[in-house]
Amino acid sequence: MPAGVVDVHTHVVPKGWPDLGAACGGSGWPWLRVDSERAAMIMVGETEFRPVGAECWDASRRLADMDADGVDVQVVSPTPVFFSYDRPADQAVKVARIFNDLTLEVTAAGGDRLVPFCQVPLQDPDAACAELDRSLAAGHVGVEIGNHVGDRDLDDAGVVTFLQHCAEVGAPVFVHPWDMPDGPRLNRWMARWLAGMPAETHLSVLAMILGGVFDRVPESLRICFAHGGGSFPFWLGRADNAWQRRGDLVRGASVAPPSSYVHRFSVDSVVFAAPALRLLVDTMGEDRVLVGSDYPYPLGERPAGAVVRDADFLTDAQRDKLLSTNAQRFLHG
Repeated sequence: MPAGVVDVHTHVVPKGWPDLGAACGGSGWPWLRVDSERAAMIMVGETEFRPVGAECWDASRRLADMDADGVDVQVVSPTPVFFSYDRPADQAVKVARIFNDLTLEVTAAGGDRLVPFCQVPLQDPDAACAELDRSLAAGHVGVEIGNHVGDRDLDDAGVVTFLQHCAEVGAPVFVHPWDMPDGPRLNRWMARWLAGMPAETHLSVLAMILGGVFDRVPESLRICFAHGGGSFPFWLGRADNAWQRRGDLVRGASVAPPSSYVHRFSVDSVVFAAPALRLLVDTMGEDRVLVGSDYPYPLGERPAGAVVRDADFLTDAQRDKLLSTNAQRFLHG
């Protein structure tokens, strides 16, 4: 992989896929309504989910945007609507194979500038491990997972089994929030994305810490949380205080306070403002923040890495870590 700026948080949507009901069984699957050569709509059943453009599937368009933003390498991950964790495992296996193979077709056109991450049927740890192994053999470099499977968080025994396997085979893991709660207070102003996503990520970081996951998985596990780790970095002091003062309720399975574990995971830089980035670097450390953009979606950062490039409180050495070195270590150990 070439050296240079690495964006660890981008997404792909192939330009069409087989009828998933016929290929996988079940009903209500996502499908793509192609409106023009360069525009489409992800549909879930008969409901419009998200408009997408050619940058989601056209490697040449993606590479042009990368050049414009000064990005050398993108990690290209699934769009979470396709995870299918709520489906029977056999269906989720089939859909993962379909989208993982299609992702490789998209990224192949970008050479080593586009680094594919796969999806897995996380509801079935054995099947998830098998699909990860198949995908790595086919050319994927790592895996993106959702931050929960129904009511099972990342400290669930099956998820921990999968994370242990990722550590064993050296596959980096990118955790993306998904399937946020809805309701009258969250279904306006994109509040599920503006408030729900940060809360979901915060909760899952806590689950890995207080659920004792970092005490059980080897330190070789390379794992990164999207969107700056959600609200977790801002409230780390509150978590430590609660661990010390209400240990009867808060300590869970963890053997040390939450702040003792920040060296065990990374976060991306999609926080959009210099004060937030300063907090992130101060809390997580300069070795644990990686540039991410959430490309190509509207709530992402363009140009990618702008908040890192423009942050006047970073030294040149720190900026190099956030733009490149930290991501290279995340991807390759």
